[in-house]
Amino acid sequence: MQRREFLKTMALAAAGRPLASVCRGAAQGTKRPNVVFILADDLGYADVGCYGQKKIRTPHIDKLAAEGMRFTQSYSGNPVCAPSRCTLMTGYHTGHAQVRDNKQVGGDEGWNLGSTVGGQWPLAEGTFTTGHLFQRAGYVTGAFGKWGLGRVGTSGDPQKQGFDHFFGYICQRQAHTYYPNHLWRDGEVFWIEENKDGAERVYSHDLIAEEALRFIRVNRDRPFFLYVPFTIPHVALQVPDDSLGEYEGQWADPPYDRSKGYVAHAHPRACYAAMITRMDKDVGRIMALLRELGLDDNTLVVFTSDNGPTYAGGVDAAFFESAGPLRGLKGSVWEGGIRVPFIARWPGRIEPGSESDHICAFWDFLPTCAELLGVQPPAGIDGISILPTLLGRREQQKRHEHLYWELSGQQAVRMGDWKALRLRPGQKIQLFNLKTDLGEREGVAEEHPDIVARAEEIFVNGRTESEVFPLRRPASNG
Repeated sequence: MQRREFLKTMALAAAGRPLASVCRGAAQGTKRPNVVFILADDLGYADVGCYGQKKIRTPHIDKLAAEGMRFTQSYSGNPVCAPSRCTLMTGYHTGHAQVRDNKQVGGDEGWNLGSTVGGQWPLAEGTFTTGHLFQRAGYVTGAFGKWGLGRVGTSGDPQKQGFDHFFGYICQRQAHTYYPNHLWRDGEVFWIEENKDGAERVYSHDLIAEEALRFIRVNRDRPFFLYVPFTIPHVALQVPDDSLGEYEGQWADPPYDRSKGYVAHAHPRACYAAMITRMDKDVGRIMALLRELGLDDNTLVVFTSDNGPTYAGGVDAAFFESAGPLRGLKGSVWEGGIRVPFIARWPGRIEPGSESDHICAFWDFLPTCAELLGVQPPAGIDGISILPTLLGRREQQKRHEHLYWELSGQQAVRMGDWKALRLRPGQKIQLFNLKTDLGEREGVAEEHPDIVARAEEIFVNGRTESEVFPLRRPASNG
């Protein structure tokens, strides 16, 4: 849809109508919108072309941005996997969330990549998730990829947390290989016989992509919420040869030192790029299927990443400039660890080729979906709906007083253009003005004691203590 057509469509919506009614379409009888949320794993802010990437080809993701809205100040829920997903599912930031770090459960056996008993700290019984929100609205829900919020049989089982169907990795640890001997399907082990005994024949990402496509086909005639937490480009660096050929030999590619403990391809730079391009093609396949089935105009599609690019396993974030101008990588509360690409596309509703500098985070997704469905979000959550921004109604958009993150003693808060952080309890707070210092290089804490005091108050009172994930005490050496 071209800009003129978009503006004409939006003009038809009567002024003052509730946003949710506008979302259901101007024509009476329009189906409730489908929602597809695609989550990359450890993809940096600048790892795709529409955010400045020069070496890795991502034409389908770039097209998604050209046909939708690209956010420039969107944040993940956390610098690492499980807590980031928790904020997405529950609407709470990590100062209030149940899961605030990666925490393996299942004993020593849980660290075995071939184990069927591993998993992470589970969401509690009675948790209300984004999946539950859609289920209660009469949607069919499916999650395909990496879960990381509780193994099968626990309270965190995805089918107890709002998803009718699940296929993929229950345990994040097991997702350190793309050639597992099993995945999970709807609470049952799905054995991959071809990959037993360490063989590398069936690439797990391909299976996950096919299941997501199948879900769309099967549910084409009813409203659906499709959550696709792909594992790419998280380590290990592994990709089939049919993708590697696109990049092999394009640049110097020093081999990875495997003594560091991760499996990695002999050509790690080429492999990393090929993994992202392979995922990009499957984003394109999802979009093509929506068009083929006539679902395109009635589907909101979101693409983003769970945190910044990694430093491990042979990934060369510096070579690809994966974090762009941002400081820090995965695991840190610097901008490079938490600022992520975020693209939203919905023909006829979201203006094509638009850009937003609205400051938002993963915990805004649940209330956004609630407003989309015309229902109230749970009381007390930290998120704010960004639906007004998506629909081009900036004057109706509520804004956060602040965004907050914590991880293993690190704390960070974003307050307008100000960003304050400290890397361990008791450390002096650092302060940056992101409008003039996006790279967080020039600390200005001494010049703005009032802003530092405000950050300190949030660090103390803007969170609740967790028995399972406490802020760590200062090191004895200060």
